[in-house]
Amino acid sequence: MHSNGHVRFGGRAGETGREQSRYCAPARPYFRIRWKRKRGTNKWYVYTFIDNRPVRSLKVKIRALTHKTSQWDLASILTRLGQIMRGWASYYKYAVAKHTFSKLDAFTFWRLAHMLRARHGWNWGQLRRHLTAATGRWHIAADGIEFFRIENVTVSRYSYRGNKIPAPWPTTNPA
Repeated sequence: MHSNGHVRFGGRAGETGREQSRYCAPARPYFRIRWKRKRGTNKWYVYTFIDNRPVRSLKVKIRALTHKTSQWDLASILTRLGQIMRGWASYYKYAVAKHTFSKLDAFTFWRLAHMLRARHGWNWGQLRRHLTAATGRWHIAADGIEFFRIENVTVSRYSYRGNKIPAPWPTTNPA
């Protein structure tokens, strides 16, 4: 450790000491890979699941944005939530994620509902009256910005892309 409190990793060739031999653990993976038997068959396949840590970290971000006493206007909150959740969904849509997306959607929706109740002093009947659309479905929107439903993201696992992989050499047509 240096006098300014910083720890130095690595060093020059031939240098020995504590700083050079310090071990840094690799980053924890964001996916869990498991063997599972496919329902209705006796075949086993490798499935990719979302690990618990990214889900917890996303919930922390959602909680920070949707605190009951948040001073942000609803349009700004919906914009930021949409950005975070769209990025998260596009990264994890190739895993076994439909159930996780559904749970996160419900979690976010009820965080927003509790925030709006506290902000406006509504009871549940008033909340339902304000958030129910003409179709009877609940709809959260402000200034033309709608709540992004992460559960509606299409999950496409293990798409075959053999013909789409580009060849490493250029194709020439001898004519």
